[in-house]
Formats: sequence, C-alpha cells, structure tokens
Amino acid sequence: MSKTENESTPADTTANPVEVVPLSPEQIEDLKIRAAKADENWDRLLRTTADFDNFKKRAARERTEAAQYASFSLLQKLLPVLDNFEMALTAARNAQGDKLASLQSGVLMIQQQLKSALTETGLEEIDATGQPFDPALHEAISQQESAEVPEDHVAQQLRKGYKFKDRLLRATTVIVAKKPADNSK
Repeated sequence: MSKTENESTPADTTANPVEVVPLSPEQIEDLKIRAAKADENWDRLLRTTADFDNFKKRAARERTEAAQYASFSLLQKLLPVLDNFEMALTAARNAQGDKLASLQSGVLMIQQQLKSALTETGLEEIDATGQPFDPALHEAISQQESAEVPEDHVAQQLRKGYKFKDRLLRATTVIVAKKPADNSK
C-alpha cells in the first residue's frame, strides 16, 4: 500500500513538538511597551520621510529660483549706469560748443560707475602690459620685435581681459615681444 500525502507516520508526530509556554504578566507588559515603542518609531520614520521629501522639493525649487534670478543683483547695480548713459546721450544731442569737455567728463564718470558696479560683483580686470606672456590669461595675435620689452612679455595690449572671481571670463588680446632681428650682416 502506498502512502498518500494526507497520511502520516508515527514518526511525524514526534518530530520537534513546539512547547507553548505561557507568558508572565511582566513579559506581556514588556511586549506591550515594545509594541508601543515600535509604533512610535514607525510614526517618527513616516514623519521624517515626509519631511525629507518636502525638503528635497523645497531645495529643488530654491535652486531653480536661484538660477532664474542669478543676475538680479547685478542688474540692480547696472540700472543707475543705464540711466546715466541715457542722460549723457540727451546732453550730447543738446551739446553746443564748449560742452564737449563736459560730456567727456560725464561719460568718464559713467565708465567709473560701471567699473565699480562690476568690480563689486567679482569682475577683475587683467592688466597685461609688460607682464610675461601667460597663455592661460592672454591671447596672442602676433609678435612684435622690441628692444624695450623683454622677449615673451606683452608688448601691447589690444583688448582688456577679465576674470570673474577665480575664472577667466575673457582672455586679454595681446601682441608679444620678441628679440629684434640682427641686421648687422
């Protein structure tokens, strides 16, 4: 006779019986305290997770806003310069005779105001004249023979270069000095 799955053998009933031990009132109270702490920790985890999700959304929104309005303070500083240029143009249209010197003086003041506003934001002018040629800061467009300026130094600056904080914004366009050719032959 073959055994079916529902049939059991005497060995099956004696294989590892589970002994049920009744819990004492102290153990039951301890389990209740632990369950309450587990529930409290679960609630805390849910709140912390929700707070973190809200923080991530808020930080992403703030980054987006910061990128959109990054130039805001610079533009605020440049608006008075724009106003002064408009006044200078109006004065130039109405200028007669000796007022040219006055107009030049006004435009010079506006240039200084613009430079000041840009310097406050971190813009730095690169003065290359007489300095050793540095390809990281200078763009050489030609060489010029010179006895006055040492070889591989900037002989002439054609266009100013600028750095913004620690980054190069625009290289200075320069002509680099080289030794004069020996024409004594």
